[in-house]
Amino acid sequence: MDWTPALHALIALLAQLLVGLLSGNWWLGGALACSWWAAREHTQAEYRYIHAFACGKRERMPWWGGFYWRCWDWPSVLDAAAPAAACLIFYFAATCIE
Repeated sequence: MDWTPALHALIALLAQLLVGLLSGNWWLGGALACSWWAAREHTQAEYRYIHAFACGKRERMPWWGGFYWRCWDWPSVLDAAAPAAACLIFYFAATCIE
């Protein structure tokens, strides 16, 4: 079983909690953490595009290579979506309690 989406969500929540406690801005912490994981998964999709469609040459990849749907699989989508969902739920919970 792949636990990386849960691990990514936990790390994102910890970052959101840290920034939220230090600055009082719960949205900013979640946005930073989720941006990190989304960028990481996008970069991995770019490398999958380079390997599959650009003959291993980075300069042959178009600007949209990382967005190409064939370079994304369910584990990579979950690795980006799980932190976003967790941070969004935590944000609403934290702001409704105040």
